[in-house]
Amino acid sequence: MKKYIEKLVELINYEREEEINLMINEIKKMSSIERERVGRAIDGMKGKKLGKELGETIVQYGRSKAINTEINIGDVVLVSNGNPLSSQLTGTVTEKGNKYIKLAFDSKIPRWALKKKVRLDLYVNDITFRRMEDNLKNLSNKGQNALEYHLNLKNPKKNNNVYLEYIDESINDSQKIAVKESLSTPDFFLIHGPFGTGKTRTLVELIFQEIRQNHKVLATAESNAAVDNLLERITNNKKIKVTRLGHPQRVSKENITYTLAYKVQNHNLGANLESYYNVIDEYVEERKYFTKPSQNYRRGMTDNQIKQYASRNKSSRGVDAKTIQSMARWLDYNSKINEYYDKVKKLENKIINEIIEESDVIISTNSSAALDSIANTKFDVAIIDEASQTTIPSVLIPIAKAHRFILAGDHKQLPPTILSDKAYELEETLFESLIEKYPHKSQLLNVQYRMNEKLMQFPNAAFYGNMLESDEAIKNITLNDIIDDDDKVMNFIDTSMMDNNAEEHLNDSKSFVNKLEARICLELTEDYIKKGVKENQIGIISPYADQVKLISEKTSIEVKSVDGFQGREKEIIIISTVRSNNNGEIGFLNDLRRLNVAITRAKRKLIIVGNKNTLSYNTTYKNLIKNLLYN
Repeated sequence: MKKYIEKLVELINYEREEEINLMINEIKKMSSIERERVGRAIDGMKGKKLGKELGETIVQYGRSKAINTEINIGDVVLVSNGNPLSSQLTGTVTEKGNKYIKLAFDSKIPRWALKKKVRLDLYVNDITFRRMEDNLKNLSNKGQNALEYHLNLKNPKKNNNVYLEYIDESINDSQKIAVKESLSTPDFFLIHGPFGTGKTRTLVELIFQEIRQNHKVLATAESNAAVDNLLERITNNKKIKVTRLGHPQRVSKENITYTLAYKVQNHNLGANLESYYNVIDEYVEERKYFTKPSQNYRRGMTDNQIKQYASRNKSSRGVDAKTIQSMARWLDYNSKINEYYDKVKKLENKIINEIIEESDVIISTNSSAALDSIANTKFDVAIIDEASQTTIPSVLIPIAKAHRFILAGDHKQLPPTILSDKAYELEETLFESLIEKYPHKSQLLNVQYRMNEKLMQFPNAAFYGNMLESDEAIKNITLNDIIDDDDKVMNFIDTSMMDNNAEEHLNDSKSFVNKLEARICLELTEDYIKKGVKENQIGIISPYADQVKLISEKTSIEVKSVDGFQGREKEIIIISTVRSNNNGEIGFLNDLRRLNVAITRAKRKLIIVGNKNTLSYNTTYKNLIKNLLYN
């Protein structure tokens, strides 16, 4: 166990170093113009303070030139006015527009950060890595138990038999079994939820059942988007008391009232907090008029000596009496400021403890489950979504805080994204390990509610052993329900006999583009829009970042990588496979979990564009193309 934990810490540090090195090397090698061109920097910005929001200072940065960036709300950015790597000032994006971006700062903002020509860089924040490492080094008994199951050092117990009345009676049989078994387990249970099978709905029912039994619930997921999705479903029941942890600027605006920061600010004792902060601001302002006792002024004098000399109106060590008295006044104000900060801390802790105690459910990302606000809270159960996309060090943070844990995910879809070659072992998830070792501790959700039955057939056979079925209400949905279209719900557009169908690199990039496929995808979307399909009903997916960028520059349709569409759906999905060569080289298209995600985003129509000859070197793609062409 000790060696395994040490290994996990080592892997975390490899991944941390890789993320930081990629960022540093990119900033070193690229000019601000080049980094802005790839969407990870914005230069020539001027800052303006807007005031405070949820305890943080909001600054709006703007310029006359339009902003086109990958930097999004919730991202951490590095603020600089020269060499970014010499700055340590970071803020969190709260809002962005065509020519401005707003940042929230929890530290003092230097004057230079409000001048012209400020640069903003997408930044790697290593706090998540530190939380994972700290949790591993101080792993609770419950966290160690989870690793013992994973390492075959301990066998899980049999589930108890519990009676329950379902709150949502419309959930299907497999969902009911998943809820009942999760509620019955003395240790852990796994909910295997393939595409469109109502995994979130099942988790919401489980959370309500846990609360009905007076259990304290910790509900987490790897991403803020998944946490917000779960939160929105839970809060449909107004009787449930829910508190959302984490940075308020990474929470969707609809959910802001559930955040701990918002609740603290709007607590009935919040006015007292505000009055304390007002007094602190007044004292800070008054302190400016007196001499700060820095080393060059105090010349070795202690605080007590300064006060003693001041009371006697004496000079000392070459410092005149007037300066000593000024330093003594500074120390008096500083002491009062610290006294009020102590009052703030005690009152905040009291408010936070009260909010946490009253909450039925605490919901957060896995990382935020390490926050001090719930350090001493005992949870009956940790319910973790996206568990198949979560590394073991990450999932152990919520697991370590609860008596039992429930993991929900689909190991047939994307694994965690790992950047470092040295840390590739982090791709193995606890979900996949436990479902393989203890299949009896899992339940497959077997009814899908997303897509036409024909669209389901191939992934069902290739990845799920034909164990899925379609709900009657959606099994025959087609694009004909929206526009006049042919009856085929699947199409393959073969580029193998077309001119100029080759893959290529742009500049020195390692990614690939295929300009012919890009043109075909754009023509297809234009045609569907002319027929009456709405832009937000169409999605274009490509596994290559440069192809995504090439297509997205020429359309307002949503174009994303496979990872970007995980958990999403559209009426029409168009996939550009990109690879087109005579050697059958398809790169990371070989990761069939990516294929599974890509082809299961479509509800009514799936179109794949690719070179049949290149793709058919892989048996799965060969079978898929045959299915697309002849179904």
